[in-house]
Amino acid sequence: MATKTGTRPYGYDDLRGLMSRMTGDEKHGPAATSTLDVLWVLYDRVLRISPNAPDDPERDRFLLSKGHGPMAYYAVLAARGFVPEEWLTGFGAYDSPLGHHPDRTLVPGAEIGSGSLGHGLGLAVGSALGLRAQGLTEPRVWTLVGDAEMDEGSNLEAVQYAGAVGLDRLNVVVVDNRSATHGWPGGLASRFEAEGWSAVTVDGRDHQALFDAFTAPHPGRPHVVVARVEAKDAAAVVQGTNVLRDDDEDEDEDRYPQSHHSAHSHQN
Repeated sequence: MATKTGTRPYGYDDLRGLMSRMTGDEKHGPAATSTLDVLWVLYDRVLRISPNAPDDPERDRFLLSKGHGPMAYYAVLAARGFVPEEWLTGFGAYDSPLGHHPDRTLVPGAEIGSGSLGHGLGLAVGSALGLRAQGLTEPRVWTLVGDAEMDEGSNLEAVQYAGAVGLDRLNVVVVDNRSATHGWPGGLASRFEAEGWSAVTVDGRDHQALFDAFTAPHPGRPHVVVARVEAKDAAAVVQGTNVLRDDDEDEDEDRYPQSHHSAHSHQN
């Protein structure tokens, strides 16, 4: 685990400082920070994975499908010791391993390259199937998607298939910041439940509620946690840092009016 000035492990309260080291105009600040609490609880309390053995076949797999805003992901990976914190200042630079989309060949601990939305859930289904075929029954597969991604038909097919074959080692976290263009009647959780999934909806900033939802038993069924986050919360999370550009804080409403929301939905 990484330590702060060599004295103590990084904690959640240190993430703002780590994120503030990443600068530039393509940070997708609100999209990234909407995932911060989910990522921290997973890496701090749930995922069975170590930076000392990132390729252990018995490890849990975490797939970041919402890869177009990876600042929070990189900050958490640095805090947990997967990547050197010195890498953060080079975020997005030509010769930096930390690109605007994570690259599994460059970022230790990253299971997939992502950023083009709609792929992570299907890849997670394939990973869970592969582990089952190998007789590896302990590792779990986790993927984090955005609510706007659920407009993609590939995800609907993945949800249907995973429920039909009972992929109980598959866990999905949907960060719902109300950015979907179409949405699902009855809410996201109900759509998963209709396909045989275990589902729970929680406050995406409440760490204990997230932990309880992540660890809820779901024998014989895949599991989804819908983590609801207000879009404006992103600015509050990083208040006092330079994580957001001046225009990022209001980009959902001001830069992308409702009549053009479909053009923006892929960014959340």
